[in-house]
Amino acid sequence: MRYLFRLIFILFFIYTQSVFAQKKVPAKQKQTPATVSLTIDSAKWRSDNYIVNRDSAFINPYYALQKLTGGNKRFQQARSIHPRQDPALIKRLSDGQSPFATIVGCSDSRVSGEILFDQGFGDLFVARTAGQVMAEATYATIEYAYLMLGTKLVVVLGHSTCGAVNAAVKAPENPPGHIVALINAIKPAATTVKNMKGDKLENAVRQNVINQVYELRQLESVLSRAYEKGDLLIVGAVYNLASGKVEFLKETLENLPHTNYTKKDITGK
Repeated sequence: MRYLFRLIFILFFIYTQSVFAQKKVPAKQKQTPATVSLTIDSAKWRSDNYIVNRDSAFINPYYALQKLTGGNKRFQQARSIHPRQDPALIKRLSDGQSPFATIVGCSDSRVSGEILFDQGFGDLFVARTAGQVMAEATYATIEYAYLMLGTKLVVVLGHSTCGAVNAAVKAPENPPGHIVALINAIKPAATTVKNMKGDKLENAVRQNVINQVYELRQLESVLSRAYEKGDLLIVGAVYNLASGKVEFLKETLENLPHTNYTKKDITGK
């Protein structure tokens, strides 16, 4: 009987210590969902994670550019937040879409716009071909995004060590199938940088993007008119496969048409 009382006492002592320990848990470890939500929505959290309001990005192409830049910073720093991927939102998007940017990118499996810009469902309208070479179907895709979906930013996105651009630089004889169409489309960029200092391939990658940006800006009649009146922003960028960084090319950010947007909209400063 004495041993039984001793056992009961030990069990009671363990129970009371456990209850006491739970009451001593620091407040930061007992955050409720509401507390967590408040933290995530705080101004500091938004600033630290380069958050740009999505509605502002849809209305203003320069805010859209900032939103893409911020998303790529998170991606580079391995701090992606993977926004807009919950089932409820996906269901709502079945009724319609309003992407804030169109990405004209390369088909390369390592260059997924939603991932490297850390965006979610319904954010980006994407057209992809090898070397981001464009034809009538691509033009129509971009025009559709602008006219029907209200998207005001177009980004032509190339990437380092692009295989299609490399083929144009090397200019092989008798390329198989329709690959010759890609090479011919990129060849002007390869010719332009032929005698330029630096890496011939990377120079051609950048020049190809610049050429494609100018091509879209001058494309009659929808895109050229929208660009000239400042309602549509068309810029170029190059994604570095090794670093994860997207560099927006200064050649495509200079001498932009007059708009009602301010310098602060472009630089954030």
